[in-house]
Amino acid sequence: MKALPGALRPAGGTQIEWAGRRLAFFAGSDYYRLSRHPAVRAAAREVLDREGLNVAASRLTTGNHPLYEELEAWLAEFFVAPAALLVHAGYAANPIVAQALAGEITHAFLDARTHPSLREAAVWLDCPVREYAHGDGEDLRREFRRLPANARPLVLTDGLFAHDGSLAPLPDLLEILPRRGRLLLDEAHAAGVLGPGGRGMLEHWSVADPRIIRTATLSKAFGAFGGVVLGSRALLERIVLRNYWFAGSTPPPLPVIAAARAAGLLIQTDAAMRERLRAHTAQLKAAARAAGLSVPDNPAPILALPPAGPAATRRLRRVLLARGVFPSLIRGYPAGPAAGCFRFTVSSEHTAEQLTALTSALVDHFGAPARPLTASRRG
Repeated sequence: MKALPGALRPAGGTQIEWAGRRLAFFAGSDYYRLSRHPAVRAAAREVLDREGLNVAASRLTTGNHPLYEELEAWLAEFFVAPAALLVHAGYAANPIVAQALAGEITHAFLDARTHPSLREAAVWLDCPVREYAHGDGEDLRREFRRLPANARPLVLTDGLFAHDGSLAPLPDLLEILPRRGRLLLDEAHAAGVLGPGGRGMLEHWSVADPRIIRTATLSKAFGAFGGVVLGSRALLERIVLRNYWFAGSTPPPLPVIAAARAAGLLIQTDAAMRERLRAHTAQLKAAARAAGLSVPDNPAPILALPPAGPAATRRLRRVLLARGVFPSLIRGYPAGPAAGCFRFTVSSEHTAEQLTALTSALVDHFGAPARPLTASRRG
């Protein structure tokens, strides 16, 4: 289709074949490259051979395979949640939660840069929806002051914003959230990445609050597919019994579930892998700052460059290609980053040479000196 960008073919975990060349690839969200990890692929193959591809049924009929319940139990334990429920796709998790909350929420508040899935979720709440300035707790506080005393608001926000690598100020949001309020936290890019153990935003900020409902995807740090809701058993039971999306959809294929479990165990146990991602992120951001770029001071493995006009875009594209780096230019999509934004993501598996190639391209383009980078040693 003409509306889609050109097809890309991975060439190993950190390279891409494009326009007849093999280029370093700093894009996507496979932050540990677990989609290609031998243990993850072996787990998928073993279940494919033993169980087949698909349960071909809703979990409410004949499709509730033990592998789903085993992964849910592991996810609840890993993310320190009362319970976990798998859904067919990460995007669907937020609207599914919102449908379960409809009738309980009186006002919804969206971060101005929040993901489209949260915007769609807000529609299902059947209540007034307002935006607050991105990451601005004080603006949200002003909105809360206008609420009636009996209000039951819901705040909907990304944890890690993929557009620019910023983080939601979770402690501030919880401090100003009314006692009867709830917070729907999309951890799509934070789960497996943030926090010392990869457990996401709550671990990163060292907070815990029963008013938080979390959603996440298994298609980014986990390198697999599917969505998950983390919350109270009462909420998850309501989803199972009342939600059309859950009842009327087939869950993710069994080999994918096995792959997600294997990937999760690697995230949980491979401290060296998690540390490589943190180290590579810190190195790239330090080099970007040395090149004069404004970069969020956090461990998000994302470097986003806002649009700078057609001429500058063409020049940076040429510089990246000259250094052997794929020019990850975002063409723009509904409620996504602006067209013309370059967005780079670093992984635990990039090499020193690849990191230096990207950094050198940025230095060449922005004209400031930078120190060479060294990839962390693999454990």
